[in-house]
Amino acid sequence: MNTEQIIRQYLPQIVHMSLATSKDNAPWVCEVHFAYDNDLNIYFRSLPSRRHSQEIAASPRVAGNIVRQHALGEMPVGVYFEGTAKLLGAGEEQATARTCLQERLQLSDKLLDDAQRPDGHQFYKISVSTFYVFGKFDDNGAQKFELPWNGGQK
Repeated sequence: MNTEQIIRQYLPQIVHMSLATSKDNAPWVCEVHFAYDNDLNIYFRSLPSRRHSQEIAASPRVAGNIVRQHALGEMPVGVYFEGTAKLLGAGEEQATARTCLQERLQLSDKLLDDAQRPDGHQFYKISVSTFYVFGKFDDNGAQKFELPWNGGQK
């Protein structure tokens, strides 16, 4: 099974993900819209005042899942990940995040203007260290695959 291929085929189908953060041993999960680049770095926007943004500033380790809703009796399929998140400052990485988010989510050209305001939506990047894929991909039933990841450098 080619786990990377499964991930690359699955991600275009879903636009939101669950993002898990924690601080002082207290976990938190939220939903964010996301985009990704060719190296499977994940980008999202958020307000700095949000709990997950504050927790990323304090502890950048995150986890998440990207799962399509399914009906009872239907086999779920999902991409899960672990990695580190960071707030992107002005520069090339912020431009990459903006482009990925604009193209994928058809967002306004005013994204960068909003990010220039301290209280505006900021760009975040998740560098994935490990992907996991769960689902039924053949006649063997539900399976889970792990893919250590370092920006495409396996």
